[in-house]
This record gives sequence, C-alpha cells and structure tokens, in this order.
Amino acid sequence: MALYEHVFLARQDMSAQQVDALVEQYKGVLEANGGKVGRVENWGLKSLTYRIKKNRKAHYALMDIDAPAAAVHEMERQMRINEDVLRYMTIAVEKHEEGPSAMMQKRDRDDRPRDDRGPRRDFGDRGPRREFGDRPPREGGFERAPRPSAPRES
Repeated sequence: MALYEHVFLARQDMSAQQVDALVEQYKGVLEANGGKVGRVENWGLKSLTYRIKKNRKAHYALMDIDAPAAAVHEMERQMRINEDVLRYMTIAVEKHEEGPSAMMQKRDRDDRPRDDRGPRRDFGDRGPRREFGDRPPREGGFERAPRPSAPRES
C-alpha cells in the first residue's frame, strides 16, 4: 500500500463537529476499501487567499493515509460529490512525518536576536533602524515652494 497526505477544505458555515464527522465518513470509506488512516489534524477555520464558491474562510483538515490507490480514488470521488468540501489535495509521500505538522507547530517569531533599542536588528545594508528622535535636524527648517503664478496672456 502507498502512503499519502490528504488535505481538504470544508465550508465555513460548518461547525467543528460537522468537520469531524466528514473526517470520520472519509476514514470509513478508506477502511472499507482496505486502507487505514493514521494521524488526523484539524487546523481550524482559516482565511482563504481568494474566494472559493463564495466562501472567504474554510475549515482545514489533514489526514495521513496508508491505502491502495483505488481507496484514495473512491474517497476523492465522494469528495467531488459532497457540496461541503470546497477543495482537496492528495500527495503521495515516502513516509509520514512524526509529530505535529508544520501548521500545528507554534511559530515563535520572538526567537530572533534583539537589542535594547527595538524588536529587530536584521536590517542588512540599510543601516540601523532610526527611532523618531534620532533624526538629525534639517538645515533652515521647512521652506515653502513659491506658488506658480497664472500664465500671462499676450
């Protein structure tokens, strides 16, 4: 049997329990056709980059599948029929990842080096970030540009 990772997007107006019921329904389809499902992760309701069938958000779910290709095709066929499933994607993998997926790992953006002046120091070639009071004073202050005069008629 082959190994797959399968992600699907369900409509935004469904509850989390209904999404779990969808996962169980497709898990049953796979098991009926000789496959088995390992890890299941519900990533929750997330915003979509663009609208899909008039939905701005969707419930995301991931399943690690160990099943023959025929079982995966049957599951995908039933997903195409179901109006609650907006999109799905199945990818064949060499082996399943251990532990939580990248979406479930907490992204800690505070692991970058800091100093006492500000939150970041990765400014590259631009030089250090200036604070509001760090700007050198302008010479002569602000000058107003002269207003253009109305064109003369000859």
